[in-house]
Amino acid sequence: QVRLVESGGGLVQAGESLRLSCEISGSIFISNAAGWYRQAPGKQRELVATISSTDRTNYEDSVKGRFTITRDRDNAQVTVYLQMNSLKPEDTAVYYCTAGTFTGTTYYPNVGWGQGTQVTVSS
Repeated sequence: QVRLVESGGGLVQAGESLRLSCEISGSIFISNAAGWYRQAPGKQRELVATISSTDRTNYEDSVKGRFTITRDRDNAQVTVYLQMNSLKPEDTAVYYCTAGTFTGTTYYPNVGWGQGTQVTVSS
């Protein structure tokens, strides 16, 4: 069983930065890929960033150049980060860390989800 615990959300002003962390423990060998989703009030959940087993990264268009996903591996735990710079009010959402797999270029968050962390950007 995989466990994902997020941290790092909060309230910031537009233009500021935040770094989200996600500690993934458990059967990490099941999945070598991870991704961050977000969901704003009244909107559909969207995939923000992914990282593959070979550290290939991909980003949703609106965050390209501002967000960076990285991963650290340490024995039985993996930590995935989402560095968010130049934040905008439209980045306000609950951010979810996921563990999943890739089929071709498509990411599937089929291994586990975190509980979510709120990011609020004021104008």
